[in-house]
Amino acid sequence: MHPGENMIYLASKSPRRQKLLNQIAVRFTILDVPQQDPVHSDMVNEAVHSGENAYDYVSRIAREKAEYARKFLVTQNMPEHPVLTADTTVVMEGEIIGKPADKNEATEILRRLSGKTHQVLTSVAVRNKEHLFQTVQTSDVTFALLTSRHINAYVDTGEPFDKAGGYGIQGLAGKFITHITGSYSGIMGLPLYETTVLLRKAGISIP
Repeated sequence: MHPGENMIYLASKSPRRQKLLNQIAVRFTILDVPQQDPVHSDMVNEAVHSGENAYDYVSRIAREKAEYARKFLVTQNMPEHPVLTADTTVVMEGEIIGKPADKNEATEILRRLSGKTHQVLTSVAVRNKEHLFQTVQTSDVTFALLTSRHINAYVDTGEPFDKAGGYGIQGLAGKFITHITGSYSGIMGLPLYETTVLLRKAGISIP
């Protein structure tokens, strides 16, 4: 843990979010919140609720992650610092596209994205002792037309499998993207401008 008061907990193991926080010189430590806890009934359920749209979904998941992480650090008698959580989802023609389970699903997702524009929504939540601060950032991403050879080669790298929408803009899939409107860092999983605003509201000093 970094010393001093001007720091946060990052309740995420995402290396991309860690890199982005380092980019804006935010001091943080990883809060390793247990993913399964039979004692508590308030665990975050990441399944999409019936009738839930993408905006409401990412907002709910980021908010519930923040509240659960806050409860965890209190029960562990950890030092009081704001907790940051985030959730990212991809939307294509109104449908939430999650992480592909296997090669077939990854291939089908990339075929759907090929030659079209989709949306990437990232919700960021910051929970301090008194308040929850939250926002949702939306970006449009346009893919080039992809051949089956392109798709199969990309799927074979294994990169799609831990990413919403089956691709990572910061990785090999960057060569597929012809245009974005919005926030590059938001598409990666943590919009830096919006995150900075929330952290300042939560009492973190960022130059």
